[in-house]
Amino acid sequence: MKSLPSTRPYLIRAMHEWCMDHGFTPYVSVLVDASVRVPKQFVQDGQIVLNISTDATGSLVIGNDFIDFKARFGGVPQDISVPIERVQAIYAKENGQGMAFPIEQLEAEPDSDGDNVVPPPDLPPSSSSKSKPALRRIK
Repeated sequence: MKSLPSTRPYLIRAMHEWCMDHGFTPYVSVLVDASVRVPKQFVQDGQIVLNISTDATGSLVIGNDFIDFKARFGGVPQDISVPIERVQAIYAKENGQGMAFPIEQLEAEPDSDGDNVVPPPDLPPSSSSKSKPALRRIK
């Protein structure tokens, strides 16, 4: 029997569309490892938060395996590629509404510089309280 594909890319696309339809700014929180192509100087504590609105990105494609787009960081154009399984959450910047996803912790893999990327500790369990998400905006 063939295994079913992940629902994660479909849910990410749906949340992105919901944000854009209602004038919100969709952000994704990404757990960075060697498979994630982002400017390393903007990674903090093994994570990066990316604005994936159509205003902030060029050539945005939210595929079943990767989120790919072009964006400027500090005025410098960059090609960004994020494996779908590394997305921890997608949410609206303005009100924090969104979805979080479990990330399977993998062994540390060497990045392109040969340094080991140590996975951050497990995410805290989600709560059903109405407090703001514990995600930080990184410029």
